[in-house]
Amino acid sequence: MGIDEVQLNFSSTTMLIMNILIGFIMFGVALDLKAGDFKKAIRQPKPVLIGLFGQFFMLPALTYVLVIIINPLPSIALGMFLVAACPGGNLSNFLTYLAKGNTPLSISMSSISTVMAIVMTPLNLMLWGSLYPETGALLREIVISPLEIFFTIVILLGIPLALGMYIRHRYSEWAQKANVWMKRFSIGFFIIFVLGALASNFQYFIEFVGMVVLVVFIMNLVAILSGYGMAKLAKLGEPERRAVSIEMGIQNSGLGLILVFNFFDGLGGMAIVAAWWSIWHVISGLIIATYWSRKPPKIKIDESGITA
Repeated sequence: MGIDEVQLNFSSTTMLIMNILIGFIMFGVALDLKAGDFKKAIRQPKPVLIGLFGQFFMLPALTYVLVIIINPLPSIALGMFLVAACPGGNLSNFLTYLAKGNTPLSISMSSISTVMAIVMTPLNLMLWGSLYPETGALLREIVISPLEIFFTIVILLGIPLALGMYIRHRYSEWAQKANVWMKRFSIGFFIIFVLGALASNFQYFIEFVGMVVLVVFIMNLVAILSGYGMAKLAKLGEPERRAVSIEMGIQNSGLGLILVFNFFDGLGGMAIVAAWWSIWHVISGLIIATYWSRKPPKIKIDESGITA
């Protein structure tokens, strides 16, 4: 049986737990969000707009080009489109801090991209997946409603984010205390989430992961390098370049896994791409953040307050 025919299976109880877990992680992210994060993005929109352009337009387009060049099996290609359509992961904020990048910018990009993902994730997945003939055929076979994905993302992202931001606003002191341990445990929760996704299907993961290792490596490298290059061309400062680069390389693949199991019946290539991305982007992110942590950027503040 090939990877396109394999379906990773979850019980309804496991799916419920995974959905609750991703919602809980998003709630924790929202406890760190303040209205000021969005106000700052409005006052100094250039770095944020460049990061969001890279996240939701440049990365999916580059992924489409990669798919044409690499010509992977259809379910793997659809997994690539799915990961590219996801918003930035919350791990990006920690990695940007470690890399001595612009952490407030990273938080702003993560916050706004997560909100935008409610619309942009299903839109990008369906758009780019439909443009490529092999994945377009898969989408027609599975008959996915973009509205269904939209409403699922609203439940998984929108409600936890709204609730977390409300609590941050209404009970600021408690939220700040809770956010400390939420940050500490969010990575652990995420690892448990990924392990849960693999545990009952481990034989398939071991059998087929070799088919996606190089694909994920190339795609992740392209995301990181293109983010840095685009920010450099836009004449952003070094801390901003690092933030944009990491934001594009760290995707919320946990959301991707949830969508795979909710809407694509655990389609083999999609699930394994998302699962391996969940592991690899932590490794690659830590490597580049550790490297940059040893090379503090020279910071010069211009009249707009943006580093240069």
